Amino acid sequence: MAAKEWYERFRWFMTSSGKIVIGGKSAEQNEDVVKNYIDKEDIILHTALPGSPFLVIKSEGKNITEDDVKEAAIFCASFSQQWKKGMKKTEIHVFTPSQIFKSKGDRKGTFNVSGSIRKIQAELKLVLTIQNGILRAVPESAAGEKIMTILPGRIKKDDASRMIKEKLGRIKLSSAEQEILQALPAGGFNLK
Repeated sequence: MAAKEWYERFRWFMTSSGKIVIGGKSAEQNEDVVKNYIDKEDIILHTALPGSPFLVIKSEGKNITEDDVKEAAIFCASFSQQWKKGMKKTEIHVFTPSQIFKSKGDRKGTFNVSGSIRKIQAELKLVLTIQNGILRAVPESAAGEKIMTILPGRIKKDDASRMIKEKLGRIKLSSAEQEILQALPAGGFNLK
């Protein structure tokens, strides 16, 4: 088995231009991402409502494009609490590392933002694809080969995982059920 990349312990995907995007899977990971994995040229995203990963588009010395931001916004929206609520769209806030701060008494994984923020309406819709040899649920424009589209819906996550595993078997791809579950947002699904 190949060695894990540093970002694989977080929520992650690669944008269509090849930028790595990471976000926390929990309050503890959000805290870790913000405190330890942000550089001054990166861009940060979070939903307007509570309950999403703090997502970071890693610039790694390259220009972050508008497409990178739009793709990260879709990913942020889809891995937020809004997916569980069956929302079709939600508002995403986009800001720079210099705008984020923590106040005394803020809970773990909670941060504040100063100054003006950019607001984007993002659709909750992902496509299953393979990135870096691993099954990922990513924005459609970031997907290479599209395996299946997933939307918020009523199919339970375990049932959706089994259906996805069957589809992967039919197209001669294999993924362990755990890998499938890790790729998916929390909540119910509509599979297309």
